[in-house]
Amino acid sequence: MTMTAPSTAPTIVRTVSLGGAPLTAAAVDGSAPAHWYVPRPSEPRAWAARIEQVRHEARAADWLGALWPAIAAEGLAAERLRNAAAHGVVVTTGQQPGLFGGPIYTWSKAIGVLALADAIEKASGVPVAPVFWAATDDTDFAEASTTWIASRGGATALTAMPAAEAGTVLASAPFGDLSAPLESLAAAAGSAPYAEAMDAVRAAYATSGRAPVTAGRAYVALLRRVLEPLGIAVLDASHAAVRAAAMPILVRALERADAVAAALAERSREIEAAGYSPQVSDMAALSLVFEWSGLDRPAAGDRSAAPDGAAPVGVTKIRVPLKQAPEVAARALPGALSANVLLRPVVERSILPTVAYLGGPGELAYFAQTTAVASTLQLPLPLAVPRWSCSLLEPAIAALMDRHGITEEELRDAHGPEGRLARAALPAAIRDALAALRTAVDGGIDAIVSADATGLVSPEAIEGTRIHLRHRVERLERRYAAEAKQAAAATMTDVATIRGALRPNGIEQERALNFIPFLARGGPALVDSMRREAAHHAGALVGGASSAIR
Repeated sequence: MTMTAPSTAPTIVRTVSLGGAPLTAAAVDGSAPAHWYVPRPSEPRAWAARIEQVRHEARAADWLGALWPAIAAEGLAAERLRNAAAHGVVVTTGQQPGLFGGPIYTWSKAIGVLALADAIEKASGVPVAPVFWAATDDTDFAEASTTWIASRGGATALTAMPAAEAGTVLASAPFGDLSAPLESLAAAAGSAPYAEAMDAVRAAYATSGRAPVTAGRAYVALLRRVLEPLGIAVLDASHAAVRAAAMPILVRALERADAVAAALAERSREIEAAGYSPQVSDMAALSLVFEWSGLDRPAAGDRSAAPDGAAPVGVTKIRVPLKQAPEVAARALPGALSANVLLRPVVERSILPTVAYLGGPGELAYFAQTTAVASTLQLPLPLAVPRWSCSLLEPAIAALMDRHGITEEELRDAHGPEGRLARAALPAAIRDALAALRTAVDGGIDAIVSADATGLVSPEAIEGTRIHLRHRVERLERRYAAEAKQAAAATMTDVATIRGALRPNGIEQERALNFIPFLARGGPALVDSMRREAAHHAGALVGGASSAIR
């Protein structure tokens, strides 16, 4: 992917709080019970010790040779991987597929893992390769087939149809006609100077030869085209090479499924007793392993034929019940098993020399349960560290905010700026009259209280009247504000545009909006700004400055 700098004004990149549940906060600040989490190294020497431990455990394994077909990296990403395989370790992060690359946090995770690899490598002198685990073995097609873009008047959903059958592995879930959502994505990018961004999307999501476009394959293709030149390798988790490498761990998890279930139940009780909620609910009758169905198709010449090592179209998976776990462990075909969310980090840590996994708030929370799984299986415990989180403020949105005096904090109120601006749009005489009415209500009630020295009427009745009158005045004020909003439709559209760009659907921008339009407008300069911000976070992780991490 060629990097040619755009000419637009720069996007402002800011590090924001990761957020999350109380258990996430405890994982980040170190207040969770020690046996729930692998201790995070607090300074470079501790990281060096962690690296040495991981290297020692992986010393006899040709992990890169075994997994190479599932990575197939080129350029700088391949170079860093080969150096890590010879002398070092990897740091990882990951995400399930999202349409056209998914939301911003998919990409901030990738930039964050690159920054962490650079920081650890600099501090330790050991080669460290960043690896993005593309969870194409996931089955959430609803999430993988919808993405959001910011547009004039709010956020708009783009959806690929038709929906895949429930339980279909995303690497095997084909898209239908993508022309309409692609056109909308391109329109959201506008006449962007960095055309390579949309070129990358079109190349990844275009039908090529006999192989159909699936949610997983297109996602991996797009990530590789954008991330590999930065030095980030992308691993396709559904690839046969990954499934083969993971098979011994998955069979062990089935053979010891009852013990794993008991350990998880005990850990959940511990978490609840400590005042937290387990991130992943117990499913007492199910193991942590999925069995795949349909790997033996298609017939030769079928259009659904998949590239070498990729799952064919239509493969599904289902959780193995505990009662059937021993039987499935004995008969499962090679590559026909995969891990659920609690077992996946254990698999990853076992097949890669992963010194740390860069996780989001939900991931940090469920690692408290994952360590119980790893301990029961007597496998290396994975270390989770908090990922970098960001927001992107583009010049056009910043200008609208300045014009209307809107702050990001104000946007957290569902109607804050709208109400303020509507009130401000009222004629001054009406605003003054309403303010005088509010003052008169309180003044009049206060006068009655003072005059009723003998208590002819109860204080409760008088205060009830105050509340009732205030409510009537507020209703009148809202009616005036509603009329002002209608009259100031352009202003309200501006506010809706700002909301759609920064808090779409009332949630954090990073968790909803597609990254490609931002990349198309910001180009390499945006990526550089993200890397600089992520480097501060990574430096805090490696140096132990916890106050800079939260």
